[in-house]
Amino acid sequence: MIVEADGGLLGVVVAGASVPDLQLLDATVEALIVPRPTPTADQPQHLCLDKGYDAIAGDEVVTKYGYIGHIHRKGEASVARTERTYPARRWVVERTLAWLSKCRSILVRYAKKAANYLAFIQLACILLWYRRLDRLTVLR
Repeated sequence: MIVEADGGLLGVVVAGASVPDLQLLDATVEALIVPRPTPTADQPQHLCLDKGYDAIAGDEVVTKYGYIGHIHRKGEASVARTERTYPARRWVVERTLAWLSKCRSILVRYAKKAANYLAFIQLACILLWYRRLDRLTVLR
């Protein structure tokens, strides 16, 4: 899945359990539902990935779509929390997965066909976006 900075789901791909994430990176970036604005010098677009994408293929996909890649490299030591100058980004994906796990049909896969399961995920994402929109209009 690919999410925005606030945790809103922008694209998702369903595959088998044994497929590495790196093989699905190109398909996941292509699965964006919202048209991507063109990056400018003032507003570049970043793509944050974990160590599983540290390969030549991951770097090629990042440059193919014009993102600025932030890929954690294998063998690098983790930066201590006190030394970080940027906000943590991985928890955004984990939080989105937690929101989606509230739907029982997604938590336990009851659908036998991948297309039906993808439809359930998309429906759950519509509900998440609706709740965000409702919450934002109430705050204003």
